[in-house]
Amino acid sequence: MTRYVIAAVLIIAVLYGLVEAWPLLAGPALSVASPANNETFSDGIVPIQGVALRAAELSLDGMPLLHDQDGSFSSTLTFPRGGSILTFVATDRFGKAVTATRSIFVP
Repeated sequence: MTRYVIAAVLIIAVLYGLVEAWPLLAGPALSVASPANNETFSDGIVPIQGVALRAAELSLDGMPLLHDQDGSFSSTLTFPRGGSILTFVATDRFGKAVTATRSIFVP
């Protein structure tokens, strides 16, 4: 009977450790709400919005992009006429990175 109790406690402890460590093992998550891919902006003013979960650093085309403590970010940028490719990169504190790319066009 004592073996079963010890085994149950060990299993519960291991499962609890996995649940708590999951965010560290999963790495960052990146969701870009705006701009949509292949979107056109007639005035060249582009709203940038999204969420970067578990990210220590967030960048847009290599430049730092500020994000809140909950991971949300928003900004407004102006682009010249023509096509542009926006590359978002979220990196966690262990160096794991995730990338999202959006193409936009300003006529």
